Amino acid sequence: MAGWTIGVIGGSGLYEIAELEGAEWRTVGSPFGEPSDQLLIGRLGRVELVFLPRHGRGHRLAPGRVNGRANIDALKRAGCTDILAISSVGSLREELEPGRFVAIDQFIDRTFAREKSFFGEGLVAHVSMAEPVCQRLSAFAVAAAREAGSPVAEGATYLAMEGPQFSTRAESALYRQWGCDVIGMTAMPEAKLAREAELPYALIGMVTDYDCWRAETPDVEVAQVIAQLKVNANAARRLIAELARLLPAERTPSPIDRALDAALLHDPDKVDPALLKPLEAILARRLGRS
Repeated sequence: MAGWTIGVIGGSGLYEIAELEGAEWRTVGSPFGEPSDQLLIGRLGRVELVFLPRHGRGHRLAPGRVNGRANIDALKRAGCTDILAISSVGSLREELEPGRFVAIDQFIDRTFAREKSFFGEGLVAHVSMAEPVCQRLSAFAVAAAREAGSPVAEGATYLAMEGPQFSTRAESALYRQWGCDVIGMTAMPEAKLAREAELPYALIGMVTDYDCWRAETPDVEVAQVIAQLKVNANAARRLIAELARLLPAERTPSPIDRALDAALLHDPDKVDPALLKPLEAILARRLGRS
């Protein structure tokens, strides 16, 4: 057994973690293009932590421009064992008020203009997404949120929309009818790619608004979201610090660590080496290189 190296993907409003010890911004390249930013690598107590601002410092990237494949690949190359994603979300439920944290456990993917897999060109893989998040890491994150003093709800379905526009009122009402609890623009294909990379993934949503279904509140606007983001970002930093404190010293293996064992339709040892080259980090375990 070994320790944890937690990759933290910071959403809107969370662009750095000043509390990291020995922190250094490092450039980690990827054959899938440019990640959103450099990686901030350091420690919180005994836990190695690798932080990536999803939209880049200064919020340079719109949701559809975030290169999910490069981001996940870079985190894998940096040695991450698990990923905690933190994302701003709109609420589709009365009881999920702005300022509340929500541990996501299911997704409905309505994005359509993004690269969603590392595989496909001569090497096909079909990973299971029935349970799309790591329940172990999610439980630690929920406990950390509570220790940090943040209200948190457990178990929610996240509707991933393409954006960058907010929902119409008809869409917002439809997603509520579907049983969705929160709405956002970035968790897909991020969660799918993390599973293909054999990285246990958990997502904490930070509620900023009620989307536009709720007649008694103003329709969502950027100024409202930004004001709530500042509050949420400070709470998210406290959550991350508590997570590092709560994690056991030793990390026991997760079934997700071997997600590709039953997913690949080809033997990678018999595939054209040129096709394997971009996948050297994703397939390192299967190829005996890790």
